[in-house]
Amino acid sequence: MAPLSTQPDIDLMKQVNRQFVTGVTVVTAMDGETPRGLAVNAFSSISLDPATVMVCVQRTSSTHDCLFRAGHLAINILSTEQLDVVRTFAQKSDDKFKDLDWERGPFGSPLIARSSAQMEVEIRERLQASTHTVFICRVVHAAVTENNPMVYSAGKFFDGGALAPLG
Repeated sequence: MAPLSTQPDIDLMKQVNRQFVTGVTVVTAMDGETPRGLAVNAFSSISLDPATVMVCVQRTSSTHDCLFRAGHLAINILSTEQLDVVRTFAQKSDDKFKDLDWERGPFGSPLIARSSAQMEVEIRERLQASTHTVFICRVVHAAVTENNPMVYSAGKFFDGGALAPLG
């Protein structure tokens, strides 16, 4: 009898993860006077009272160190109007904010226009988890728009407002 594998291979895990529908976020922070950010789908609400969320960022990301040093960051939940934004922030670039409509939130973090929702958060904990840092954050500012959220599944983007209810 062959021994059981203690870890599924990466290709299998990619297939498994493609079955999970996620929202699409861009996490941003200020690096001195320079805005930085990256696309993140590892985001989750932890608690409503007090409002607490988490985001996971790969430590090799060029934005990681800026986020790690920051006291606050923003989580921009992208809308269906922002395919251009997700494509910009999913790749490496020296100035992802060039030609982008954004403003500083109440705590200084970059809030991206046209988003479905935005949160500015205070980083409370930074946990090391294998190749990633898990940022545990308290929400200190939040806003919601009428724009439908963008969702991601199986390598494609979808209109989160057009999902068909079951039952």
